[in-house]
Amino acid sequence: MWNTFSTDAVPGLSARLQPMTSMMGDEIQAYVATPDGPGPFPGVVFIPHAPGFDEILFEYARRWAMHGFNTAVPNIFFRYGAGSADDVAARVRSDNGIADASVVADAHGALTFLNALPTSNGKVGVTGFCSAGRHAVLTASLVPEFNAVADCWGAGVVQSPEQTNEKRPVAPIDLTPQLNAPIIGIFGNEDTGPSPAQVNQHEEALQAAGKTYMFHRYDGVGHGIWYYDRPNYKQPAAAIDGWNKVEDWFNQYLR
Repeated sequence: MWNTFSTDAVPGLSARLQPMTSMMGDEIQAYVATPDGPGPFPGVVFIPHAPGFDEILFEYARRWAMHGFNTAVPNIFFRYGAGSADDVAARVRSDNGIADASVVADAHGALTFLNALPTSNGKVGVTGFCSAGRHAVLTASLVPEFNAVADCWGAGVVQSPEQTNEKRPVAPIDLTPQLNAPIIGIFGNEDTGPSPAQVNQHEEALQAAGKTYMFHRYDGVGHGIWYYDRPNYKQPAAAIDGWNKVEDWFNQYLR
């Protein structure tokens, strides 16, 4: 939990850019943050959001590591070349986004990387913000080795048929029956993507399929509950509460 360490024993960690192999067979990079010590530690695959492979992701990866999780942020945009996060994200947008199959393969590769670490306890969760919340749900539905999933305001979990395309051929909600990992969701009731109605629809699908889930919704909060670096950051209390609830979930199912 937040600020539960003793001041005379602040947890140490290591963070670095690390090559890893995607399940597509090629080598990409990941930002990896790991706690100091022998472990064993659970793992977190933290999928990047649409703004790119950016600094706030690295900060949250280090936070996961400080709280005792081996963490990998696979650079799902690696194939679009190097540059600033904004420039690379612009190239992705000009290509009509990144293919779901590529993201799932990269996240699966990150899971394999984490499980191979000598400090791994053999359990890995997956999470992401916004578009990456959608990708986390999709990945956990297609890769049965994941042990838990956290959907942080995932836009596009619910899609109409006309919103599907070659790169996004399926709505993650339609894969609910094959989701085996327990799922937690963090949502703002003022969000429009996902809207409260879409969150309700996702919840109904989880209930109908008999899945283990917990959704938390926050009044007075829109999109990007944890994005303290952006104007839509409204409620620090909701941000900390949401973080604690996700960490509780991962502690319950990954340790």
